[in-house]
This record gives sequence, C-alpha cells and structure tokens, in this order.
Amino acid sequence: MLPLVETGPELDDVVRDEALLRPAVADLCERLGLVPKPMVRYVEGSLPVYSIGAAHVLKLFPAFEKLDARREERMLTHVYGRLPVPTPQLYSAGAYKNGWSYVLMSRLPGESLARAWPRIPAAEQDRLVTEAGETLAALHALSTAPLASYAGPADWGQFVDAQRVNVVEQQRECGLPEAWLDQIPWFLSSVPLAAPARRVLLHTEFMREHLTVDPDGWRLTGLFDFEPAMIGDPAYDFVSVGLFVTCGQPRLLKRFYEAYGRPPFDPHTLMAYTLLHVYSDLPSYLRVLPAPPEPTLDSLARTWFGTD
Repeated sequence: MLPLVETGPELDDVVRDEALLRPAVADLCERLGLVPKPMVRYVEGSLPVYSIGAAHVLKLFPAFEKLDARREERMLTHVYGRLPVPTPQLYSAGAYKNGWSYVLMSRLPGESLARAWPRIPAAEQDRLVTEAGETLAALHALSTAPLASYAGPADWGQFVDAQRVNVVEQQRECGLPEAWLDQIPWFLSSVPLAAPARRVLLHTEFMREHLTVDPDGWRLTGLFDFEPAMIGDPAYDFVSVGLFVTCGQPRLLKRFYEAYGRPPFDPHTLMAYTLLHVYSDLPSYLRVLPAPPEPTLDSLARTWFGTD
C-alpha cells in the first residue's frame, strides 16, 4: 500500500503514481464502507484527492502533513453552515497506514468557477464576484479561538519576518529574472506591514479554482480547500483575490471590496504580501496576468491590485 512519506519530493513521487494510489484509496474506502463506488481523481493540487461516487470526497495527507489534515478537519467543522455559500461537510477523519491521514467530506455541487468563467455572461460574473466578496467577509468575521491551536501562526509579525528571510531565493527558484529579483529588498523595505488591528481566519487560497458554481443560474455553490488556513492579517487573503478571483481587473476588485464591506487595501501592501506569501510564484503570475506599464514592482502593484 502507501509508503511512509516524509518529504515534499517523496510526496511528488507518490502523487504521480496512480497505480500506487488507487489500490490504497480502494482499501481505505472499503474500511469506510464506501464500496462499490466510482473513484475519480482530481488532478489539481499537491495532495491525492478523489471523488467517491456522487456524494463524497476523500483527501489523503502524508506523515509530514499530519497537522494539515487536522487543520482541515477542524476548519470544516468550524465553518460548516456558517458562510453564505456551502462548504464541505466533514464525515470522518483519522489515520490510515504508514503515517498517512485522511479527511472524508461531502462533495459540493456545481463545477469549478475557474473552468466555467470564460462562458459566464459579464453581468453574472459581476454578481459572482459580489457573492465571493460577501463569502470572504463572512469567513473573516468568524471567531478564530477554536482554531488557535491548528491555524497559527501564534505571532503574525514573526511569520512575516521569517518569510522575508528567504523571499528572494524563493522567487529565484521559481525562475524570476534578476531584474525583478533586484527590486525585492528595496520594495519590501519601503512597504510598512504593521501588525493587523484584527487577526482573522484566513483561507489563504481564496480563488476561482476553490469556488464552485451552478451553471443553471450562475450561483456560487461552494468554497473548499481549507487545509492551508491561517490566522492573520486580512490583507493576506486579498493577494489571492486580486490574482485569482478578479485577475488584475480593477473594476472587479473594486466590486469585491464593496461586497466585502471595506475600503481597498494599499496596492503596495498586497504586492508585499504577494512576495511574502507561502505559495508565492511571481513568474507564473507574470505569465497570465495583465502586464504592468513599467517593469517595476511599484507598477505591478498598481496593475494587479489597483481599483482605479
């Protein structure tokens, strides 16, 4: 069955090995009383995730991400029934074999908003952005206390400082050209990231890919993937909003802020958090988002996160 996996490269090898994964998933499904049901692999994401029949989703976590499994379990319980759109219902969670953990949850109706977006009429796109803004506001309004032991960091300032240490190397490993890399230290030193007045529950990857939509009427039908959740500055969540929900379109971002119920964050703050984000990959964003008028981080901030 599944081998013990303790590093990222080991996980990558397993994730690519469907012949190894499927028997293990079938075995786990049998233990959970879910057979015989069709198993369909979701190809997106870094973890093995399968739909099991029409009603269930099974997500597997390796040994070194055991805490992530517990975080997803707790997050699903905490947010279920408390947001304007559905979230998966937790059915069960626990240990499997060789350090692996699982989370079994309900399957959300609808299809990926990212895949559906190009064929959605403009007026419906606007309304969906409004629904998304209301949803993130509701998430940020929830109490963080029940998740404090699972969704850290305990000190937001220390987290930000730790991200600064390796920010240039992280972007270099992603393939960012030197002309951009040379700007990062100065840009970050020019943007004050004060301690947030209020720490909130962060999704951290609030994006079209993690929202589902009903093509019959174009309404949001769900928000999922709570495993990377954190507690921190609400501005941090607006990084993925600007990059992956409104996608560098000022009018849509302004609409999102209005639905969320707050004035826009300084674009430079969001650009700084873009660089410091745990999953930041600036080269990939540059390939798909609007190009700035000038090849500077200042110009990039205004292009992707401006509302004018």
